[in-house]
Amino acid sequence: QVQLVESGGGSVQAGGSLRLSCRVSASTSSAICLGWFRQGPGKEREGVALIDGMLRNTEYANSVKGRFTISEDKNTLYLQMSGLKVEDTAMYYCAADRSARCRITDTASFPTFRYWGQGTQVTVSS
Repeated sequence: QVQLVESGGGSVQAGGSLRLSCRVSASTSSAICLGWFRQGPGKEREGVALIDGMLRNTEYANSVKGRFTISEDKNTLYLQMSGLKVEDTAMYYCAADRSARCRITDTASFPTFRYWGQGTQVTVSS
């Protein structure tokens, strides 16, 4: 069982920055895949970024490349968000899985995660 607790959401103007944190009840420097997802109003949940706890590889959805950075340190997962846009408004969730192949597929699909946090809201205004 892995427990995850997000924090750091809030309201920001377009162009601003926020850093989300996710406390993980397991070692983030191990054979574990960690990810950030989001669900905007009226939209389906979508993957944002992945990090492989062992290999340290990171991958990003095309919509956030160059603006968001995923990292982990001492059992905390982070998502540094810069250049925020109104369309980044969403509930953001962190997720973990010990068995997932920690890669985005050629069809831009994210792996399936077993463990999820409760979410933290990010609102970007124009």
